[in-house]
Amino acid sequence: MGKIQTTLRDARGMRWIILALVSFTMLCAYYLTDAMAPLQERLQATLNWSGSDYGFFTSGYGWFNVFLLMLVFSGMILDKMGVRFTGVLSIIIMLIGAAIKYWAISGHTGNQLVNISIAHIDLISAKRMSAVIAGLGFAIFGVGCEMFGITANKAVVRWFRGKEMALAIGLNTSTGRIGTALAMFTPIPLVNLTGKLSTPIVVALFLLCIGLLAFILFNVFDKKLDKQEAANNVPEEEAFKLRDILDIAKIRAFWYITILCVLFYSAIFPFIKFATNFVVEKYGVADSFAGVIPALLPFSALLLTPVFGSLYDKKGKGASIMILGSILLVFVHLMFAIPALNSSVIAVVLVMILGIAFSLVPSAMWPSVAKIIPHSKLGTAYALTFWVQNWGLMGVPLLIGYVLDRYCIVSTTSKLVDGNVQTISQYNYMIPMLIFACFGVLAIVFAFLLKAEDKKKGYGLENPNIGRQL
Repeated sequence: MGKIQTTLRDARGMRWIILALVSFTMLCAYYLTDAMAPLQERLQATLNWSGSDYGFFTSGYGWFNVFLLMLVFSGMILDKMGVRFTGVLSIIIMLIGAAIKYWAISGHTGNQLVNISIAHIDLISAKRMSAVIAGLGFAIFGVGCEMFGITANKAVVRWFRGKEMALAIGLNTSTGRIGTALAMFTPIPLVNLTGKLSTPIVVALFLLCIGLLAFILFNVFDKKLDKQEAANNVPEEEAFKLRDILDIAKIRAFWYITILCVLFYSAIFPFIKFATNFVVEKYGVADSFAGVIPALLPFSALLLTPVFGSLYDKKGKGASIMILGSILLVFVHLMFAIPALNSSVIAVVLVMILGIAFSLVPSAMWPSVAKIIPHSKLGTAYALTFWVQNWGLMGVPLLIGYVLDRYCIVSTTSKLVDGNVQTISQYNYMIPMLIFACFGVLAIVFAFLLKAEDKKKGYGLENPNIGRQL
């Protein structure tokens, strides 16, 4: 029997170069995801949007992923065509969506009202044309962004399985959080500098082009790894079959972790979309500075996710980590809901605690999926998880925008914008914070169910990752 030669993935330095290339592209994608969040009030003033218009636009991220099952198809494409093809395709889709979003935000679509409803539900009727077109661009971008998310996860698992997998996934996630953090505090200075609301989107388009070049370089190394594994007679992955979806759907632990995912992220990402305005309204911080406080959330996650990922690699306790993160999530949102706690110092502390929760759960959740599902089906499994998650990313901002306009307006002011008087609403965010806290309570329940199922089936979620081939 011939001696098996080492491959690129056996070289520690090469693995980290691969991680850097994939993670940088993730950073570029995450920047546009939240680049409009600090500009909520300015969007409402300049484009005459209401709170529900903003919520409608923000919900656009999940439209196609949810209703057209694009995430499910993305997972099938990933498992059928591989990470190289799927990654490039996803970036091209993001660029198209970002361009449409730029067109709408820069004022080319007009600002008349259009009627949009499903079964005459007032929740999404009569929206501004600019919000509709911007939402359409965001929806297309969302297809590419989520497609790249599952592609990046599968790529990292391939290069790090049996090694520092949770640490690598944590670093990949954390690097993406840098994009989120940049999106929290750079848009307002960019708009102030140029006088255009669309400037952050131009920056995002530039970053995505650089991200495409980085991923093409990743493809070169990944293709070489294929050749090395073929020379070593490493068995090829089992070909994707439609039956794989049914096989995954039969795994109870998969659904527990998927539901936990949608509940947890529904209390994080929609919160980020409204966080800058929330900080302005409750803590009296100027909007030029308010984005800095929510930016502490992804920065905390940036520092701590690798720490918790490394802990999971060495010590295990994945399900327990998810329970602790969900408990912290509930605590923070309940504290945000208390009217008397209105000091900006308290806001900073709570956001940093939320950053700890934001680090704990993802650092354990994504590696745990790889323990439950075989690698040949992992793309489809991640896609199904992301698809369910997108129901929350789409529906919760829509819900929060509706609740704000219906139950939370405390006063209105008039501002002169481009020679026109626009009415801006001020909100009390107590009800939205309680809604987020309820999601966290349900996340705790499913985290305990997942831990019990792991104990019953022996997936090894509480065991270390290093040394375990997946």
